[in-house]
Amino acid sequence: MKNIDIKMVLTFHKKLIEQTGGSEGVRDIGLIESALNRGLMTFGGNDLYSGVDEKIAAITYGLINNHGFIDGNKRIGVAMMLLLLKMNGIQIQYSQQELVELGLGVASGRISENDIREWIERHRV
Repeated sequence: MKNIDIKMVLTFHKKLIEQTGGSEGVRDIGLIESALNRGLMTFGGNDLYSGVDEKIAAITYGLINNHGFIDGNKRIGVAMMLLLLKMNGIQIQYSQQELVELGLGVASGRISENDIREWIERHRV
């Protein structure tokens, strides 16, 4: 799986805040790094998340719920999901409202990692 690094996320977050408003800054860099590594976790030499969709869902979930940034956690989580999907050749079709509902649902606890994976599958082109 093609992945993103911490520098990319920090740069992307800065641009996202500049364009959409809010407070720029990192609350806890370790929580951001943890979210980025979440999809790559292994146990006993085996991937905990076997498919690319599962890995991206885990990263998205972590970025939103870890609250590593002062502001914009939902926006960066959804934006990184879209970027990771594109980087890995996965095309999806969605409306802006669907993205908003996804981000809000994850943040409120109504949408799980598995729900994100299912959302990606339902929106594949």
